[in-house]
Amino acid sequence: MASKSAPSSAPGPRPAWASRIGVVLAVAGSAVGLGNFLRFPVQAAQNGGGAFMIPYVVAVLLLGIPLMWVEWALGRFGGRYSHGSAPGIFDAVSGRRGVFKYLGAIGLLGPLLIMFYYVFIESWTLGYAWFSLTGDLETLKTPEHFKAFLKGYQGLESNEYFNGIGPAYVFYLITFAANFGIVYLGLTRGIERVNKIAMPLLAVLGIILTIRVFTLSAPAAHPEWTVGAGMGFLWNPDFQALKNPTTWLKAAGQVLFTLSVGIGVILTYASYLKPKDDIALSGLTAAATNTFFEVIIGGSLVITAAVVFFGPADAVSIAQSGAFNLGFVTMPQIFSGMAAGPVFCFLWFALLFIAGVTSSISLLQPAVSFLEDEFHLTRRRAVAVTAWVCFLMSQLAIFGLKDGAVDILDFWGGTLALVVFALIELILFGWVFGIDRGWNELHLGAEIRIPAFYKGVIQYVTPTYVLIILGGFAYDQWGAAGATRLSIAVLLGGLCWLIHYSWKNHPKQEVPRQ
Repeated sequence: MASKSAPSSAPGPRPAWASRIGVVLAVAGSAVGLGNFLRFPVQAAQNGGGAFMIPYVVAVLLLGIPLMWVEWALGRFGGRYSHGSAPGIFDAVSGRRGVFKYLGAIGLLGPLLIMFYYVFIESWTLGYAWFSLTGDLETLKTPEHFKAFLKGYQGLESNEYFNGIGPAYVFYLITFAANFGIVYLGLTRGIERVNKIAMPLLAVLGIILTIRVFTLSAPAAHPEWTVGAGMGFLWNPDFQALKNPTTWLKAAGQVLFTLSVGIGVILTYASYLKPKDDIALSGLTAAATNTFFEVIIGGSLVITAAVVFFGPADAVSIAQSGAFNLGFVTMPQIFSGMAAGPVFCFLWFALLFIAGVTSSISLLQPAVSFLEDEFHLTRRRAVAVTAWVCFLMSQLAIFGLKDGAVDILDFWGGTLALVVFALIELILFGWVFGIDRGWNELHLGAEIRIPAFYKGVIQYVTPTYVLIILGGFAYDQWGAAGATRLSIAVLLGGLCWLIHYSWKNHPKQEVPRQ
């Protein structure tokens, strides 16, 4: 089947990762983002605290890690034929069965839809880091003040703090330029180099903030609101919550979202591996790194701080108010009550900004790779085209925030497209490529032996898991996003047309590159 595979006649060699640690940190960086420090604490607090961790761990073992391995294997295989994005990788893996390259369009659509709003939210963290240094946040005293400051900054209202969206737009432009500047520098000089610096820095910042939170004392009026109570809230399970199917559904959804599987990013990153580079241990290491940041730092830091300052009951109420309020209202208020509060508040938003950048640059690479590999554009032109599309479409998120544009883009890009794409990958790997062939591919150059039971998990258990998630999400959220179906369909149709045009006008290489 390999001789029938469909990759590109790209001129000259494709880039490759300079080091193994570089690709592991890059994949971990794509996973470690705002969701680790904002979305995870919200999900854990809303779904039974410690009870949430049981289905979360189950989902990591039976859903996240198997999908991670599948994407590393598919991506590395497609990279042998000079394909770095889902359409070409799917075409290569399927043996040129035409439908799969069009299904791969979802792997381009999802990251773009997420990027359209993610870069704007990411820029808020940069703005708030600046306001921490200037002392603007230090003047805010009550939750109402922090909420008004956030709404004014977002452009949702004019108030004593902001008269329009101007300051937020400036920080958006800076963040946008930083992202595309990194991607423009290329795989090794840009993405790999940044992740080698950013990921250790994230660990240092996270540990500093966590240590500071662990040294907090309970308020005099509530001596029971201790750090131990906060940790107990996260780790002591309420087994009654396990009877609620929503707890299991939310945990599985969080795992998919946080590991960046089902988006198409890992496919692209893995395509730059050499044919016999290890993917078994590397994939597992990247997943473990993300889980460390999410559970050990994200959960311990945010949930513990909220319990100490507001108590377990109010911590749940805060979580129910959403990730934005948790990150931009509650946490700054907590830090304002500490000694050297502005410093720790700056470190908090610096942590979020760095995590956001390592994720957002990964969202850009699939589209850039698609234009480079399938249309033979130079890096400069591929980045420029992607930048214009993202800039124009992100205006919808910026100026449509009040009308729910971010929620709509998040549903289609960060929920529905992600789950559908993950299911396609599993079918392609386990049933079209073939589970035996796929298992051999996973172990080509492997430095560990994957437990044999995972062979059945990948072929049967994980696809069933994904189908359940898809059904749950469709039932719960489909109607809320109906107004955007036409525009999303047009964008998806346009991507399919580009795929058709490329395959018709650019002959694909039949023999794998050495």
